Amino acid sequence: MIQEKTGANYHLVLLRHGRSLGNENGFLQGQQDVPLTDEGRNQARLLAERWFEDQVHFDLVITSPLSRAKETADIIVNRLGCPIVAEPLLMERNVGSLAGAKVDRHEQLIDQDLIASPYRSFSGDGEGDWQLFLRAGQVINNLMQHDPGSYLLVAHGGIINQMIHAILGIPVSARHKGVGFKMDNTGYSHFVYDMDSHHWDVISINNIDHLRRKSSQADE
Repeated sequence: MIQEKTGANYHLVLLRHGRSLGNENGFLQGQQDVPLTDEGRNQARLLAERWFEDQVHFDLVITSPLSRAKETADIIVNRLGCPIVAEPLLMERNVGSLAGAKVDRHEQLIDQDLIASPYRSFSGDGEGDWQLFLRAGQVINNLMQHDPGSYLLVAHGGIINQMIHAILGIPVSARHKGVGFKMDNTGYSHFVYDMDSHHWDVISINNIDHLRRKSSQADE
């Protein structure tokens, strides 16, 4: 369980925001401040209620300041009663001039030479994979300066993917190469770090049981 703490353990939960207008309309959001849809708010409420029923507690909720993440975090916090702070390092990848581009077209809009290497910027004026990985690593390093406890980080698919790469020690690859992690709206990933053994345990990745339970109840 997320709230269980023994010894010098860090429970780290990475939560992607609920469905947003950008997700709904199929365009790249990047660091554009795009709000949640009603469905996204409901997804967050379902998760908040599930965690409330399971008596989950977080010592601190840390959220991206972008509204789709912040509102998701607020819904969780209002139900669980946890302290919350905003952290700009948790914002989504800066996609530069491609912010607002249709997702089904964006690959054709990008010079392929600019994404062949993780060391090149995204779309020429955005944030490259290596830059995003380093930012994700900084988030993890900053968190580990806190005391052991249970922490919820509410963010976005791109930065969460790179935080998972940092935790698991997976090197940065060229775009669409190597390992990637599917992140559904309000899907969360849970990791435990033991300060005594200096070992990460993977508890879950992209857990959406709260959404499956709702769907199962609707089918009954």
